[in-house]
Amino acid sequence: MPESATPQAATPSSGGTARAVTAAGAPTVTRFVVPGPHSMVSLLGHQDELLRVIEQALHSDIHVRGNEITITGEPAENDLAVRLFTELSALLDAGTVLSTQHVEHSLAMLRGGAERPAEVLTLNILSSRGRTIRPKTLNQKRYVDAIDAHTIVFGIGPAGTGKTYLAMAKAVQYLQAKKVNRIILTRPAVEAGERLGFLPGTLYDKIDPYLRPLYDALHDMVDPDSIPRLIQSGTIEVAPLAYMRGRTLNDAFIILDEAQNTSPEQMKMFLTRLGFGAKIVVTGDITQVDLPSGTRSGLRVVREILDGIDDVHFANLTSTDVVRHRLVSEIVDAYSRWDAAGGDGPAAAAGAVAPRPAAARAARRDRR
Repeated sequence: MPESATPQAATPSSGGTARAVTAAGAPTVTRFVVPGPHSMVSLLGHQDELLRVIEQALHSDIHVRGNEITITGEPAENDLAVRLFTELSALLDAGTVLSTQHVEHSLAMLRGGAERPAEVLTLNILSSRGRTIRPKTLNQKRYVDAIDAHTIVFGIGPAGTGKTYLAMAKAVQYLQAKKVNRIILTRPAVEAGERLGFLPGTLYDKIDPYLRPLYDALHDMVDPDSIPRLIQSGTIEVAPLAYMRGRTLNDAFIILDEAQNTSPEQMKMFLTRLGFGAKIVVTGDITQVDLPSGTRSGLRVVREILDGIDDVHFANLTSTDVVRHRLVSEIVDAYSRWDAAGGDGPAAAAGAVAPRPAAARAARRDRR
């Protein structure tokens, strides 16, 4: 059957070339030439692991011969595949070791028609202890950019979206660049359905479990041997939210974590600690509120209160920004669907669903 050649895509910026041929009644065939310096194993993954992810996501038939990739499928999907291979090649140019997450996040950004994945995924925030911390999704990049552009930033989203981790990386970056003199990390001491108040030990022994996630993130970014010295000198302070009352915090990068467990009064108290040369990042997940019955979440109401105030930004992260195990994103979506349905579906009626968690009950009370 005769074939006719038609131009389909401009020459990719990474140096690859693409062309498409069509045959009457047949899917479009597009060929993409990978730039010479790139190893096909680094692009397609060990034993074609990344290639299989791409084929499954695009529903296309992809064949590789040498450094030429042949894509057979719908024209729009072929074009998306060419743009994807172009972006993955650019990531390789930047020294990135590709993973399935790079492929999945790049595809999501390309389908959304937003910024180039190579520009998002190569933004270095902090390099420490042989690893580089970067945003992994478009919303994460926007969150990081907002921290640079605004004095107060709220990072709101489900578990695993990097809200606290990226804020911590920015705090260490600001400290190392001498943009601030100290880092202050704080959380409300609210039990997640458990009572720890009668445990033995000093006050710091009792509050340590609440602050441990902040210490864990800090250990990833700062030499562990230097952390006790930095804490002793006051350069890094980790304390419960109650310790912020009555203070004015100048020249500091301040992170309030788990802010969904603050009351409106606590949120007001915290935000008014802001001093000159300081920056505040507030993080939380409004779907996991552990406050006592009848207490509204300060994170839920603060958007209404501060709406329209200059230099205050609200960054929203979703399940698509989850960078933990794939199942975490699916669990977040499943809970959202269950929550939207009131938790009273057929399974619940049949007694197959466990009683609602305290956090879910509190979230519903907050909405009322």
